[in-house]
Amino acid sequence: MSEAASSHVALAKNTRNSATTGSTADGDLLPSLAPLLHAWLPRQRWFAGKGRPVTGFSLVSATEMLPLDGSAGPGLLHLLLRAEQSCRDSGPAEDCYQLLLGVRTSLPPMLADALIGRVERGPLAGRTVYDALHDPRLAGLLLERLRRPGNLGSLRFERTAPLPDGLAPRVLDAEQSNSSLVYGDAYIFKIFRRVFPGTNPDLELPLALARQGCLRVPAPVAWFEAPEPEPLTLGVLQPFLHGARDGWQLALAALAAGRDFLPEARALGRATAEVHTALAAALPAPALRGTQTRQLVAEMTRRLEAAVRAVPALAPYAPGLRAAFDAVTDLGVRGSGWAQQRVHGDLHLGQTLRSSDGFWSLIDFEGEPARPLSERRSPAPPVRDVAGMLRSFDYAARSHRPWNPEWAARCRAAYCEGYAQASGTDPRGEPELLRAHETDKAVYEVLYEARHRPDWLPVPMAAIQRLARSAAA
Repeated sequence: MSEAASSHVALAKNTRNSATTGSTADGDLLPSLAPLLHAWLPRQRWFAGKGRPVTGFSLVSATEMLPLDGSAGPGLLHLLLRAEQSCRDSGPAEDCYQLLLGVRTSLPPMLADALIGRVERGPLAGRTVYDALHDPRLAGLLLERLRRPGNLGSLRFERTAPLPDGLAPRVLDAEQSNSSLVYGDAYIFKIFRRVFPGTNPDLELPLALARQGCLRVPAPVAWFEAPEPEPLTLGVLQPFLHGARDGWQLALAALAAGRDFLPEARALGRATAEVHTALAAALPAPALRGTQTRQLVAEMTRRLEAAVRAVPALAPYAPGLRAAFDAVTDLGVRGSGWAQQRVHGDLHLGQTLRSSDGFWSLIDFEGEPARPLSERRSPAPPVRDVAGMLRSFDYAARSHRPWNPEWAARCRAAYCEGYAQASGTDPRGEPELLRAHETDKAVYEVLYEARHRPDWLPVPMAAIQRLARSAAA
């Protein structure tokens, strides 16, 4: 069983039914919802177990945030739910998901797209359940709970500053692995769907940066969690950068207009370096040496071997890719060491926002959701983030026709130049370590695209060919 699955088992044993209140305490609640969730959950963008059948559910906690008092509704039910799945290669797997269910006797037409289904039996028999985030009344209730810190059942609400009331909510229509609500164009509330025991870095790192006075990351204003037996971060409220555009949109617009992106890339490099400098000052930054270097390379090699098994097209390039990793081991054996610290963990153009005055911000510090939380919270060389951004410039260039590799190369250079201007260290000065992380990122991309977007597979495969040749040379 995976580390994440084991943690969820421990969590469930400690909190099962601890937060049930009112009608949800009925032991028939989950069996009555299970047939609906079997059909609805795998269709959600944020469901992580695509392609693996759901074999069962178990309830971690249930909290009535708005009581189901027998009226027409709506009621609001918060669930933490383990979804158990069969996996042919690695045996049973399970993930914990956060659901916010609206409950009504009948669903208004405006909420038709949020429908989950009508419950046939149990404590909600005859009621209709739906995704509560699409209901303005229930979404407004979430902000109201954040305005009044304290406990509700197994949930705890915290804030760092007063919040206004009466802000109109709307669901952010974006492709992402979580769900987000925007309140009055003033705040954005990210609600984590797949949750793990431990503080989510998307709360931990922005709080640490705020203490350092770093303005490149919107500071958390409020959040909520399940505090027992250890904090389980469920959602974070931050200022909404109204009018800002993400780096991916800006890069594609530049390509479409036939202009370069060099001033933007250089400024983005400076912003990244400022965030890294603040994180290094805020949190422990141990050096990467000896055994840790070998462990880093072993993990990269393991991911490569798994990807080769899943995507046979990688096999011809595997020797060259391993050479990129082995070069880091060789330097480590000769006594080389590198700085490491807390980093963003999944940095790319889509994780950046540029305001109308040209100021760049970094967002979404959750890290790669597919990786265990303990790994996402571990220190890493700063070039890991740099490698992610370099790969993103390549993706942008490949998304435009005709492909413009020179555009990507110029952006990559400008980004590194900006980073060096702000940090005093050019990431290209550690070519072996940068190439290894870029290779590791490209391997991850190949596996992701093969599973989810086969039409995009040529994008990372082009990088694989380039990196394999470079390492072999």
